[in-house]
Amino acid sequence: MSQNLPPPIPLLVPETAPFNEEQRAWLNGFFAGLVSLDGQGATALSPDQAAALLAGGPAPAAEDDDGGAPWHDQSLPIGERMQLAEGKPLRWKLMAAMAQQDCGQCGYDCRNYSGAIFDGKETRLNLCAPGGKDTARMVKTLAEQIGTAPTLDSAPSLAADAAPVAALPPRGTSRDNPATAKVLSRRRLNKPGSEKETWHVEFELEDCLSYEAGDSFGLFPTNDPALVDAVLHALGAPAEFPIAQSTLRQTLLDSVSLSPAPDMLFQLISYITGGDKRKKARALASGEDPDGDAATLDVLAALEKFPGLRPDPEAFIEALDPLQPRLYSISSSPKTTPGRLSLTVDCVRYKIGKRLRLGVCSTGLAERVQPGDTLRAYIQKAHDFALPSDSSQPIIMIGPGTGVAPFRAFLHERQAIQAPGKNWLFFGHQRSASDFFYEDELKAMKNAGLLTRLTLAWSRDSGEKIYVQDRMREVGRDLWSWLTEGASLYVCGDAKRMAKDVERALVDIIAQHGARSAAEATAFVSELKKQGRYQQDVY
Repeated sequence: MSQNLPPPIPLLVPETAPFNEEQRAWLNGFFAGLVSLDGQGATALSPDQAAALLAGGPAPAAEDDDGGAPWHDQSLPIGERMQLAEGKPLRWKLMAAMAQQDCGQCGYDCRNYSGAIFDGKETRLNLCAPGGKDTARMVKTLAEQIGTAPTLDSAPSLAADAAPVAALPPRGTSRDNPATAKVLSRRRLNKPGSEKETWHVEFELEDCLSYEAGDSFGLFPTNDPALVDAVLHALGAPAEFPIAQSTLRQTLLDSVSLSPAPDMLFQLISYITGGDKRKKARALASGEDPDGDAATLDVLAALEKFPGLRPDPEAFIEALDPLQPRLYSISSSPKTTPGRLSLTVDCVRYKIGKRLRLGVCSTGLAERVQPGDTLRAYIQKAHDFALPSDSSQPIIMIGPGTGVAPFRAFLHERQAIQAPGKNWLFFGHQRSASDFFYEDELKAMKNAGLLTRLTLAWSRDSGEKIYVQDRMREVGRDLWSWLTEGASLYVCGDAKRMAKDVERALVDIIAQHGARSAAEATAFVSELKKQGRYQQDVY
């Protein structure tokens, strides 16, 4: 008579686990007895899980469990985000290192960009432009643990970087396959007396470029020719030196970033200099600040800091970051201007020492690009920033300065579809006489009843600086009433100051007028975000 025996239970604790023979035997016996209760087989523990058991703690979280991603808050500095990711799998530490803006400039959102790096599908570690050097350094450090971090000798060439291995996405839908847009016109929005320079720029789109209100427009800029010539002079290399299929000057114009100076440039400099200069270059390459000027060093300033060096032009180019496309919130609706698109762009100019620094894309649009010129461009679809599907739902829009851009698009869209929902806009800037963007438009919308409420904040019109968050508090009871009616709230603008201050004001308003504790008000805001009724387009 034969006996039907269950298949042998496989070894549960692998040989590579950090246990001695006695510990492994005990654990194998324990689990063998446990799983024999139902006659089922068992899966071997990973070394990490086995080590956690030995330490008496819980097994590590699954790689696909982000625990709610508590670090996904663009107002938190990277140090706090990394603390929140402490103890999480490497996959989620990579996400915490990102800028948390979901801006799409990298071609992903933060979750998917970090996932692509972790899975080995993306080898470019410097695409998170809003994260800056802090993110680049942290991502490189983490990527070294999965063996994907490039070194100076193995950095991808410009040609390889520009040609993705995977099939290209449809034309005009990604930075990896841009289309073209023709500049139609530009006009300055500031009136005389303004300290700012802001432009309204109109484009005619190639047929494949289609967008919705809330989307962003990606533009591929070129560097300022005067800056390029200054770099060539400091480099001491001929402009026509061949680089791949181009020249050194052309590559500096349209392929590499000239600000800020990347760590790999200082690493290169440390290879070709000596003494104290080598020590200083190594310190800068590792993120230290030996002279207190690291934050001001663009590529030209880095070359001037180490004068007389003559790096090989090809090695110099390989040490620089690729020139990234710039993203701008679209300030028009395709329903009112089909085939066209507009942007609202702040021109960036500032002085460091005696040299004027220029925003690469904003000053290009303001000065170097002329009506009739064609630019490479693409549409970046919005990540959770769109009008509610129910057009009768009220909306509250908070967008000082150029943050008004997507809300102009929202208002044009609601006007075109004759949406019955109420619309409330908070707008602010420095001076009402010179910085009231789209003043005639907005006042006409107010008079026509499309713009139910228009609340304005001017920070330089009096001795007291008034910001949008101050106006929110003043009308807190009404704002709370709109929220109880189901309004969605939108914020666009600066991530680290304005957006943070707006959220703090909102929590206070809910606590005061909703009769809630601070903790309950904070939870209420979190619930609004989960419901999609609190959306942000911040940078």
